[in-house]
Amino acid sequence: MTCDTSVTALKVFLVEDSIPVRRRMVSLLSAIEGVEIAGEAEEAFAALAAIAAMKIDVAIVDLRLTASTGMEVVAALARLHPEVTTIVLTNHADSSFREACMAAGAHHFFDKTSEFQLARDTIEKLARERAACAVQERGAHHVWRR
Repeated sequence: MTCDTSVTALKVFLVEDSIPVRRRMVSLLSAIEGVEIAGEAEEAFAALAAIAAMKIDVAIVDLRLTASTGMEVVAALARLHPEVTTIVLTNHADSSFREACMAAGAHHFFDKTSEFQLARDTIEKLARERAACAVQERGAHHVWRR
């Protein structure tokens, strides 16, 4: 993730076909200071189109989607939007899935059943890093102007 001080909120896009899971994710992530849920999609094509139209910092992707796979999203983001931090959050968490996702370009991989909180903590860490970067950048501009 690069430091863009023109936008202070960490913009997160959810790619998940389960409405209850998306609602839980929105609730958990929206409660983090400095995080904005910028959009949601249930399938790869809609997700990629929306992400291309917005300035997204983080995409959280499930592997099983409506009419597509999350692996398509992970690979396309790595190829077309390498600046987006890609987090896979899935029930398909055995080592072969983890290795395939990381090879396709995912930055993080979490098991929905046991690592939901760890995924949330990772988003919080990214939001804190963005805020610290913005403060540092503002301080550098302030010093430079003297």
